[in-house]
Amino acid sequence: MEIFVPIVTDLEFLAKPSLFNLYFAFASIPAGFVLAVFMALGKASSNKLISTLSRGYIYAFRGSPFFIQLFMFYSMALAFNMSLWKPLGIDWLMLHPLFLGPAILVLNTTAYTAEIFYGALMTVPKGEVEAARAFGMSRVQQFRSVVWPHLIRIAWPAYTNEVVFLFHATALVYFTLPVIDDQKDLMNKAGELFERDYNAFLHFSVAALYFLVISFAIFFVFGLVYRRLMRHLPQVQKIRFLPRWLG
Repeated sequence: MEIFVPIVTDLEFLAKPSLFNLYFAFASIPAGFVLAVFMALGKASSNKLISTLSRGYIYAFRGSPFFIQLFMFYSMALAFNMSLWKPLGIDWLMLHPLFLGPAILVLNTTAYTAEIFYGALMTVPKGEVEAARAFGMSRVQQFRSVVWPHLIRIAWPAYTNEVVFLFHATALVYFTLPVIDDQKDLMNKAGELFERDYNAFLHFSVAALYFLVISFAIFFVFGLVYRRLMRHLPQVQKIRFLPRWLG
């Protein structure tokens, strides 16, 4: 039983840090989701300027590493500190990792999610949209009643993966942004424990276990939502949590 004592101890030490990873992810998901819808519609827009700007944004954030984006926007926030944030009295907010981290994650996930939504948007049956237009529906009614239901059902499995990737990306936030007080995430705390006894396998394995368990929970919840979205079909293929060779 003694072999499990260090594992249990690490699980206790890393419980609070895992909340910061959860905060970074779920504080950025709602805003990223909404912005991605508008970005996908902008990319599909017949207006060349809107379409070009949307495509450029998506390409820039999908084509550059998230780690570099963190450095770039934190450097920009520091550059504007004396000239903008301090005179406005909001320097404490604009440089705080609990604000800046989710803000950069929103910018990143908006691009990836927008590309997912755009791909789903392109598969919406044109005949149904034309039928809605012929029925006299406005553009808003067409989107709400015809386009959106198709889009979200098609995009949901891929969006589920994006949410998990976003959660994993939170491990990079505190590699760039400053750690204030005891606001350490899983990777910071695991690194701190490693510096005490140099047992990398134990501490980082427990941190990885937290990521695995939370990722499983995300897949499970989003799988329930997907089944709800597809409830009109006679049979919905369940999302598998284990490889096929495991059963």
